[in-house]
Amino acid sequence: MKCIIPDTSAVIIGAITELIETEDMDYPEIIVPEAVVCELEHQANANRPEGRRGLEELQKLQALQYEGELSISFKGKRPTNYDIKYAKSGEIDSIIKDLARSEMGTLLTNDKVQAETAKAQGIPVYYFKQEYKETPLSIEKFFDDETMSIHLKENVVPMAKKGTPGHINFEILNEKKYTYKELKEIVTEILDKAKKDPKTYLESEKQGSYVVQSREYRISIAYPPFSEALEITVVRPVVNKDLEEYNLSEKLLNRIQTSAEGILISGSPGAGKSTFVQAIAKYYSSELNKVVKTMETPRDLQVPDDITQYAPLEGSMENTADVLLLVRPDYTIYDELRKNTDFNIFADMRLAGVGMIGVVHATRPIDAIQRIASRVELGVIPSIVDTSIYIEDGKVTSVYETEMTVKVPTGMKEADLARPVIEVRDFETGELKNEIYTYGEQTIIMDINLVNNPQDAEKQKTAVERIAEREILRRIKKLLPKKAKVDVEVTSPERANIYIPEEFIPKIIGKNGKRIAEIEENIGISLGVEVIESKPISKTPIEVDIIHTNKQLILDLGREKGRKNFDVYISGEYLLTATTSKKGEIKIKRGIELSDFIIEAIEMGLEITAIQKM
Repeated sequence: MKCIIPDTSAVIIGAITELIETEDMDYPEIIVPEAVVCELEHQANANRPEGRRGLEELQKLQALQYEGELSISFKGKRPTNYDIKYAKSGEIDSIIKDLARSEMGTLLTNDKVQAETAKAQGIPVYYFKQEYKETPLSIEKFFDDETMSIHLKENVVPMAKKGTPGHINFEILNEKKYTYKELKEIVTEILDKAKKDPKTYLESEKQGSYVVQSREYRISIAYPPFSEALEITVVRPVVNKDLEEYNLSEKLLNRIQTSAEGILISGSPGAGKSTFVQAIAKYYSSELNKVVKTMETPRDLQVPDDITQYAPLEGSMENTADVLLLVRPDYTIYDELRKNTDFNIFADMRLAGVGMIGVVHATRPIDAIQRIASRVELGVIPSIVDTSIYIEDGKVTSVYETEMTVKVPTGMKEADLARPVIEVRDFETGELKNEIYTYGEQTIIMDINLVNNPQDAEKQKTAVERIAEREILRRIKKLLPKKAKVDVEVTSPERANIYIPEEFIPKIIGKNGKRIAEIEENIGISLGVEVIESKPISKTPIEVDIIHTNKQLILDLGREKGRKNFDVYISGEYLLTATTSKKGEIKIKRGIELSDFIIEAIEMGLEITAIQKM
């Protein structure tokens, strides 16, 4: 091989320098096609590491020429826009082969198809086969048995989430901040492995991000302009459980075995949905001898080898579904349902007779059914979803079933208002939880508890309040010992109370109130700190003094009752829930219906009392 014409693949992997080191070559002539330089330049401009590696290889060859080891030159035509557009069809490869033919040199390639094509055309070719050696990624050193994810970002110390669903701590791995160069080397290592390792897949590549699935590790890479800095997030499941470990009731287990074919598994992020899905998949496959497939983006479920994992075919889950309808598995796991197309595909496959298990993000058990109810015809919901399982802190906390009936919706009185209603019942007790029906052009999802107990409607916490309470609780627990007793109560959209032991109050307040001010700024809500033993537990009614002003009615409960949450009653009948001011007052604007009720009650001599909330 006195004259070598390398293609792009050979330059990227460093085949020329490796040949010179291992083979006894006497001053070889290296002719680099201009098409190769053009392709490497394009890849480097697109921020792809293979482009930069290829250019570095050419620079090494220039250095070897300076040392008298070889001769290097650049020849051939640069590809046109047409050639670049149809590069995948072999146009650029054709330019490289033409140069090898005209120069009567040996084509050096790492591309098997390119090598076979050159042989077919009578062009001398050297196929440089690169052997893959299984080596762990450098980021794997950060993982131990309790690590769920690691978070690396330039100019930031490496962090990790450790624990199990519902019991997670965010910890600093070491005090050394990562530089851009160090993170770039890790990204290059990951992308290299995606090209060589048969168990590592580049699931998504967009301008500013990569998503790679390497065995059990799901790796998300973000870089400018998508993010303001280079960031790598690696997630790995830490719990691998069998279905029997969930201690499901015999009734639910029998349902899963015999009749549940449209299952939604829901929960908040990190609640343990994927772990439960994996357990069900293994159960169907190994225990019930069912054919199970998955539809995932990315493919991060840890399932046995006999369960095939499908990605979007040509970027579309609809194409994947078309293939699966021909394969006709007994059960298909769809992870995760987010967009309208996901729910529509799930519904189509279920109505085609395929058993479906869908994974949905939700904060309440009913939310999963509600999300699919807004996307499909009401009458087909029981055929699509017959069982909904809600996961919280790694446990099955609620199971709902759906059933179609014709009735007058709960809360309505007129018989002529009867209509088709989807009843959502607690699977274990049969208690009616929700009703779904159409009213005019709207789909109504009614909480039966609020219909039967209207006084609870005022007291019902919103999803935002529940999320806020959990977020505040998580932040406070990070600052206190693990066994410290902590409670949080959102009392209004603008304020929440934290209840902790007295000895930890200075730690939460911080010097000059700096720490609690930072927490308030991050969460966007005002915080009060109280001793947990003093959290109100008395249910004794307190007599309320009424003060009249020109613009307000002031319900005065006394300064000692300041910053507390109270239910107000008129002659024992619930009126409202409110938080007192610092002076222990509840102010109500005159002229609204609420103030009119209070004035009328005063005129009638009715007793106005308040009870501090639990």
